[in-house]
Amino acid sequence: MVLEAHKTAVFAGGCFWCTEAVFKMLKGVRSVTPGYAGGTTPDPTYEEVVEGNTGHAESIQIEYDPSQISFRDLLTVFFATHDPTTLNRQGYDVGPVYRSAIFYTDKEQREEAERLIDELNHANEEGDPIVTEVSPLETFYPAENYHRDYYAKNKSQPYCQLVINPKLEKVQAQFAELLKENEK
Repeated sequence: MVLEAHKTAVFAGGCFWCTEAVFKMLKGVRSVTPGYAGGTTPDPTYEEVVEGNTGHAESIQIEYDPSQISFRDLLTVFFATHDPTTLNRQGYDVGPVYRSAIFYTDKEQREEAERLIDELNHANEEGDPIVTEVSPLETFYPAENYHRDYYAKNKSQPYCQLVINPKLEKVQAQFAELLKENEK
């Protein structure tokens, strides 16, 4: 049996500055690229996407080593670090561009995503149902360079202090066993 060197996961969970920073903390994650997925406009720009006419969501493409972190663990962190019960909204970010979505790359990812959503919905039947879209990845378009490593380059910005820092602290507290050594 030949082990795959890496796999790809694509998630949308609100602002890609937040999700990029969260997933970069995890062991086994080789790279995280902010971009756009789920729409119909080829090669969209940030301005076109946030205008809301492309159908794309702000997304991240994660390259990871499945021998170090499972797709299930990535999903668990994904669901814990955004609100998958709000349609087209994450905090103050509103519109389909900020929807919750999993863009699967194979049948196993689709099945695992659907299984976890079902488990989460049944674990709290009195809570709001998860509205996360589970769709095949058609194409992922990397965002413009100024979006890459946004948090690392802008930690003192108010958005980073007020929105991203609390998410990172939550990940550090809840998922210490999944963090890279320098992130603990």
